[in-house]
Amino acid sequence: MNELSEFRGLRADAPLPDADRLAAPRARLTAAFRQETRPERAALPRRRMILVGAATAGALAVTAGIVTTLPEDGTRVSGSQGPRTLSAGASADALELAAATVEKHGATEPGPKQWVYEKSTVFGQGPKPRTSEEWTRWDGTGHANLPGNPPAGDVSDFDPDKLQVWYGPNQEEKWKKEGYDDRSQRQFYRFLATLPSDPDRMMKRIREEHAIGDVKGETRAQRDWREIDVLYRSVLIPPKVQAGLFRAMAKIPGARVTTGVKDPLGRPAISVSVHYAEKIPSGWQGRQELFFDPENYAYLGESKADGQIVSARDAWGVVDKPGARP
Repeated sequence: MNELSEFRGLRADAPLPDADRLAAPRARLTAAFRQETRPERAALPRRRMILVGAATAGALAVTAGIVTTLPEDGTRVSGSQGPRTLSAGASADALELAAATVEKHGATEPGPKQWVYEKSTVFGQGPKPRTSEEWTRWDGTGHANLPGNPPAGDVSDFDPDKLQVWYGPNQEEKWKKEGYDDRSQRQFYRFLATLPSDPDRMMKRIREEHAIGDVKGETRAQRDWREIDVLYRSVLIPPKVQAGLFRAMAKIPGARVTTGVKDPLGRPAISVSVHYAEKIPSGWQGRQELFFDPENYAYLGESKADGQIVSARDAWGVVDKPGARP
């Protein structure tokens, strides 16, 4: 099954973004493409097109779906043209187009006994990529994974290909009573749903309540990038929050959208990256990049520190029992 195609099909009835809302940023983005692709500009140093600002900042990706809505007049950017980093202004307009599109999507919260499925691949932590599958019950009372995790002690009869399923008490109540920072998928989704749509107010609430921990000396932009990086590890995010994240990233100095790239699994993608020329307080240095699907803006993976840490989200969805796949 092609999960991305299935996902697009589920949203085939979604209302299109309001034309008036998209007209202004689309016009600015079209003008930017025309200016940046004029023949006489070809002799300019290529570093302008490939380097991301060295400011300590971050950016969220926009997809080629935004770019391909431009008029068929030579301003259309496709994956066949290869990677292309947009200017600051074009990146901001592209992110606004993405936000205006995503916020029109519908969303239905899973039932308490349903399971969120995620298949992911991690690169660079061994001689071969490591792929795993996880199922998490929406109310936080169950978890399953493949391959299974070996137990402590004797592992002579351990079968890693056997689905391991764990059930426990109501973790939401336990976390609430004992003051845990962690949340079930349902609790986290509902927290996100309470966030204001204004990007500045939204990020303020996230910094106050997401509880990922402060890093001494970290700038606001660096903290926001780190918050959003963690947020995207959640499989389900309300559409209005996705839109807010695009707009919040457009406000961060150094945000750059790159079209015509491939994600860690080789799928067509759009990326947004930030580059830390020197090591920042959180310990990161180099290029930090997020990848998104070029049609539906779904998160596809990330690459940190110029490829030292690379991961991809292969597939995802909501199912009725552990072991089932979308």
